[in-house]
Amino acid sequence: MIRRTLAAAGTGLLVAAAGVAVAELLATAVRPQSAPLVAVGGTVVDGAPTPVKEWAVRTFGTYDKPLLLGGIGLALALLAALTGIAARRRPALGLLGPAVLGLAGVGAALTRPDARPIDALPSLAGAAVAAGLLRRLPLPGLPAAPNTPDAAADPVGVGRAASGGGAAGSARVGGPERCAPGRGGPGAGGSGGSGSAGGTTRRTVVRNATLVAAGTVFAGAGAAVLRRLNVADAARSRESVRLPAPASPARPVPAGVAPGFRTPTGEFYRVDTALTVPRLDVDAWRLRLHGLVARPVEVSFAELLDRGLIERDVTLSCVSNEVGGPYVGTARWLGAPLAPLLRAAGIRAGADQLVARSDEGMTIGTPIETLLDGRDAMLALGMNGAPLPFEHGFPVRMLTPGLYGYAGACKWVTELEVTTFDAFDAYWVRRGWAREAPVKTASRIDRPAPFARLPAGPVTVAGVAWAQHRGIAAVEVSVDGGPWRAAELLPTASTDTWVQWRYAWPAPAGPHTLRVRATDGTGATQPERRRPPFPDGATGHHTITLTVR
Repeated sequence: MIRRTLAAAGTGLLVAAAGVAVAELLATAVRPQSAPLVAVGGTVVDGAPTPVKEWAVRTFGTYDKPLLLGGIGLALALLAALTGIAARRRPALGLLGPAVLGLAGVGAALTRPDARPIDALPSLAGAAVAAGLLRRLPLPGLPAAPNTPDAAADPVGVGRAASGGGAAGSARVGGPERCAPGRGGPGAGGSGGSGSAGGTTRRTVVRNATLVAAGTVFAGAGAAVLRRLNVADAARSRESVRLPAPASPARPVPAGVAPGFRTPTGEFYRVDTALTVPRLDVDAWRLRLHGLVARPVEVSFAELLDRGLIERDVTLSCVSNEVGGPYVGTARWLGAPLAPLLRAAGIRAGADQLVARSDEGMTIGTPIETLLDGRDAMLALGMNGAPLPFEHGFPVRMLTPGLYGYAGACKWVTELEVTTFDAFDAYWVRRGWAREAPVKTASRIDRPAPFARLPAGPVTVAGVAWAQHRGIAAVEVSVDGGPWRAAELLPTASTDTWVQWRYAWPAPAGPHTLRVRATDGTGATQPERRRPPFPDGATGHHTITLTVR
């Protein structure tokens, strides 16, 4: 009984793997974002409560996406095993598994923000393959399919024959009185009569399982090959980009800036909802500007390059960043200024929001007043001297100094709609985040590390502080709850970047607590009260403890 149940569960896993492999192959060939696991994963991300999302970002960082896909895969495997067991007991009941999974995949794919009718095809095909295998082929642990020779020869079921019960079952068909001892009858375990049918059934089961496994591997390998070809094509598209010199170069970084002022591209944080990174063809990319404008605009990447690019050092931070967290970085960005494009389109009276839409369906709303107030909002094309990496929005992303990323930094942008806040709530606003999101003044201690053990004597405490578009006027450090002492600010070229700071501390022996706070260019000091990131950014003083020996 246990062996047959395990065989049936294994068969459920096998046919599910075949269905998923076929679905992945079709999705890779048609539209990668229509793959069932990705579509269902995206639906889970969209439907997850904000506290759950924040917990995932805080706990797993950039590993949240593979962990989510892995969890969905485990749930699929469990359902597949249960489907195989159900099919052994009642074949019609076993078809519910593929039907449920197929409908879930179709529903998820067709309700994605960027859905197309063809996105239903991979899930439908995968479900059809799994259901067909369960229904029509004799496989381990399952009854033989109806109207097949093996079903007629083994009405008890393939599971019994495959698990060693074929002889007994055949004896019931032929009856002991029909089998002379020593003449190869089923009672003697010979090869004649029903025993032959039982042997054929076992061979058929093994053959079918092998063919299904081979087909699954073939389909999976095909999907992997197509995926690599797509990645290679996208990489060639990116490598073909030649960024021109900026019409307005960035100011030189002043002497005296410490190493690490700019964040290396490979270390720049990434927080987004894309389970698969879009890889767009730069030649096919278009940006459409429409909505409450007098003259809708559509521009290609080549046309964007000709719009007089600006180059700026800008610090970008994520609203999900906890006090002292890692989701902040500074890069040298190259892009087309956004304000002239908006003015050329002719913004109609009453419009107050620009909604940016990405290729994968994300929507980000930015106040138009902010984009037109003179700051260097741009459609960024380059990062640290190279075309944008795919993970950071290639070929074009939006960038708005002074706003958190969720309110002004749409990646993979393909559409800009001029509208109003009353008419449309962007993705994160619908989930309770603030409509307008200026970056809060923040500071962080980078050295020494928390819980460090240091020798007594002079210690340099150092870190960064940021208040993009307002700038940092002062940074102060407090030791063990004592008075605030001014830290030295290193030079910087712009109010749109973080400021490095350092403080010379004569460290005495014993346990100690260090706190830091910053004051922005308007004279406002960051509040001491700790608040979580939701709904408009974290507040509080970054604090570490350490021991001096």
